[in-house]
Amino acid sequence: MNLKAARGDFDSRMFDLVNMILLSLFTIVILVPLWNVVVSSFSSGRALAEGGFLFWPSEFSLENYRAVFRDESIWQSFLISVSKTVIGVVTHVFFCAMVGYGLSKKYVRGRKLYMTMGVITMFFSGGMIPTYLLIKSLGLLNSFWVYIIPALLSFYDVIILMNFFRNVPDSLEESAKIDGAGDWRIFLYIMIPLSMPAIATIALFNGVGQWNDFMTTKLYITDQSLYPLQMKLYEIIVQSQTQSMQNSGTFAIETTTKGVQLCTIVITTMPIVVMYPILQKYFISGMMLGAMKE
Repeated sequence: MNLKAARGDFDSRMFDLVNMILLSLFTIVILVPLWNVVVSSFSSGRALAEGGFLFWPSEFSLENYRAVFRDESIWQSFLISVSKTVIGVVTHVFFCAMVGYGLSKKYVRGRKLYMTMGVITMFFSGGMIPTYLLIKSLGLLNSFWVYIIPALLSFYDVIILMNFFRNVPDSLEESAKIDGAGDWRIFLYIMIPLSMPAIATIALFNGVGQWNDFMTTKLYITDQSLYPLQMKLYEIIVQSQTQSMQNSGTFAIETTTKGVQLCTIVITTMPIVVMYPILQKYFISGMMLGAMKE
């Protein structure tokens, strides 16, 4: 028995060791390219032109960041990106939660019809041209609200919240109604606080999508004052490529197109990297929704 126990303990330790080694290798595979991007963004154009893998800037330089922030309108674009992300996430989560709460009630008339219509939209869409004509007919072209209104509803998020609301005991709502609470009060003061893990998960995914959204601007916005950060950085990269072609052969290279591109990657990724640890606790809880049943 002691031999079997010792062998089992040895196998368990070896299994943990192998898992730790594999996890360490996986972490290194992820972190090394990210570190290289950050380091390369602080390297001079000459160092980047020479090529090679960089673990530390051989020639430290801030010219790439100066080239990006030289355009004063980038701050306006940053404000647009932050505004559309914050407003878009809040309205999207509230609207999806409101629809999900309504559809979680079996007594709602037409519930099956609404569910069928919603599921169909998950697999089929009108297409790019009909969507453009719809946005135009609604007067949303060159409008800030084109970032918000079309993104109000995602039926996938509605289903997640609807399933969460179904798991809330009916006795909790009945107790609130006995105390005189209406549907809106129950929704705002009971359901929303209880569903924070699901809401945080949906908010994180939707926030990343809103922050990285590029095609909405490309399709529906021509007013440069409404350009988000991603579109402005795209213009800066294009201008950098044009200048590189015009200045090819000059004796001094302060910035390169690659350096500007790496700089823009760092700028656009950093807000998401900062926000993820804040929402990580809720994110993990939200991902486990439905994994356990009573």
